[in-house]
Amino acid sequence: MGGVADDDPTRKDSRRWAAEAIRRLTAEREAAGPTPLLRFPLPGDRGVTLLFKDESAHPTGSLKHRAARALFRHAIATGRLTEGATVIEATGGNAAVAQAHFARLLGLPYIAVMPGEESAARAEPVRALGGECRFVTPPLAIYEEARRLAADTGGCYLDQFTWAERALDWRGDDLAGELFAQAAGPPAWVVAGAGTGATAASLGRHIRYHGLETRLAVVDPENSAYYQGWLTGAHDYATGMPSRIEGIGRPRMEPGFLPSLVDLMLPVPDAAAVAGARAVRAATGRAVGGSTGANLWGALHLVARMREQGTGGTVVSLVCDAGDRQARTWHDDGWVAGRGLDPAPWGAVIDRFLATGESDAPGG
Repeated sequence: MGGVADDDPTRKDSRRWAAEAIRRLTAEREAAGPTPLLRFPLPGDRGVTLLFKDESAHPTGSLKHRAARALFRHAIATGRLTEGATVIEATGGNAAVAQAHFARLLGLPYIAVMPGEESAARAEPVRALGGECRFVTPPLAIYEEARRLAADTGGCYLDQFTWAERALDWRGDDLAGELFAQAAGPPAWVVAGAGTGATAASLGRHIRYHGLETRLAVVDPENSAYYQGWLTGAHDYATGMPSRIEGIGRPRMEPGFLPSLVDLMLPVPDAAAVAGARAVRAATGRAVGGSTGANLWGALHLVARMREQGTGGTVVSLVCDAGDRQARTWHDDGWVAGRGLDPAPWGAVIDRFLATGESDAPGG
């Protein structure tokens, strides 16, 4: 009849490697355990609680750790990633660090194709994990370069913007399942940002799959296409301008962002995201990035609205990342001013709300 025999040794070796790789990824997740759910202090007791799930507790320090693990697992299970293949991704931030971690765990070469001019600060964390960084200009050329490298090396282009939304579990064994299991009953709102869109999609799907009353709000920084695309229903909406808030916001509507799952979009000024990051650090001691600051701004908007409406409940959001790199950037006045951002007016709004409960419409 032709074809390959069931006892073909090459196929058996491939399946054996895939099974062992999946076992290692599963063991890594089980050893790490759930990330903590922290209470964020609010003024007074008006029946509204604000919680943050601290994704900076992952071994690589960011929310991207989950997506990287899921991408590797999905690529192996679908046969896209095989033993010895070079793993390649087009990315410039926390995703590269997390992916380099998992490539090393599986003994695979890793190349991050990063946008812009060479930067030792951006490359160092990836290289420390055994990965390689290649910088490309113009920035949007990173995707084509990643595809070319994958073709030339016979490697696997992970392509997070295509695959992360499909790879990240939403039924119960990853972020969504952990978050809702840790919360004391379904929260009124969950607040997240959108980079690939995978995290928001997993939360939205979990809510619908389990028939929960929780609503999903997505915060969006300046220059991003997601808010206007959601508002207008234009799934091909694009701004052509990169987000300044690492990890969230995109110049185009990515396939992993699913507008139908989002109950509310909240545009957040970039300077307000910086102010939010500093407010989180003041309250928790964690030097978080701008994406977490945007989450706080959006969460406080919802807390204020719930209080005005006299409704109680819980708002849950995410600490997306934290560490020395954020301390040297978002929390450094000179670095922030060099990017034309002035967080002071927005910080005053947050401080007043957290001190008195009086709101100048956070998130408005």
